[in-house]
Amino acid sequence: MVSKTEEAQLNRLESQVDNGGGGAWEYLCLVRKLKVRRSEKVLKYGMSILNDLSKRSSLGPEEWTLYEQVALAAMDCQCLDVAKDLIKLLRKAFPESKRVGKLEAMLLEAKGSWAEAEKAYSSLLEDSPLDQVVHKRRVAMAKAQGDTSGAIEWLNKYLEIFMADNDAWRELAEIYVSLQMYKQAAFCYEELILAQPTVPLYHLAYADILYTLGGLENIQTAKKYYASVIDLTGGKNIRALFGISLCTSAIAQLAKGRNKEDKETSELQSLVATALEKDYKQRAPDKLSLLTIALKNLKVSS
Repeated sequence: MVSKTEEAQLNRLESQVDNGGGGAWEYLCLVRKLKVRRSEKVLKYGMSILNDLSKRSSLGPEEWTLYEQVALAAMDCQCLDVAKDLIKLLRKAFPESKRVGKLEAMLLEAKGSWAEAEKAYSSLLEDSPLDQVVHKRRVAMAKAQGDTSGAIEWLNKYLEIFMADNDAWRELAEIYVSLQMYKQAAFCYEELILAQPTVPLYHLAYADILYTLGGLENIQTAKKYYASVIDLTGGKNIRALFGISLCTSAIAQLAKGRNKEDKETSELQSLVATALEKDYKQRAPDKLSLLTIALKNLKVSS
């Protein structure tokens, strides 16, 4: 993730280059280092360097890195002829390179030649079965074709090898949620919470899924995870506060007198209502009356 300082530095350098102040190479290096996508700018300033023989030759071995960077940007911008020409130059310089092979496969993908791209990726994986980039490209290709089941299949295969990739777990969870496959999504968020227990977003998403699944046990667990979000955010997550209100109301109905923690529940309801009302008074005083009605309907009051 790019820090605010790094983003500010990148924006300053970009503005400098845009206004003719020089520093195009430094800008391209920073874009590459931060792994951000500024494809139009990379294509524009990268080609300006590559088309200038003196500038290009001054880069030394980094010239080939720039060819690769600009080729990727060209594919993003659908300038496929430009990408094709750059990749050809790379293939001529590095005839046995698997790295160039990835670019060639990605170009096939960009053209929509799905079968050829899949064949190319399969060949690359035969030689390098642990290549994360190629595995991820297969997922992206399935999604681009609208093949959700294929994306799920490739993501699951990827996670069998790279279990520590939290971004992949989250991507898989979001696909499952979009398909209303909540039990599978819940498993993904359980993995994420185990890996990063202090990230409120994962607790919140997990609580939402459990509440959606319903049933007394799930809702009781959802309430605990909403509470953990409040703890992790210092009580500042409104969605979690509402989640506790909804869970408390649902538990009261589902338990039907079996809840042995009525006093504790009542105190929690009161705390939640007070926190919500305080926040609404500060941020949206015009909607305070609507909040009051909603809380009364949930039998939550301060």
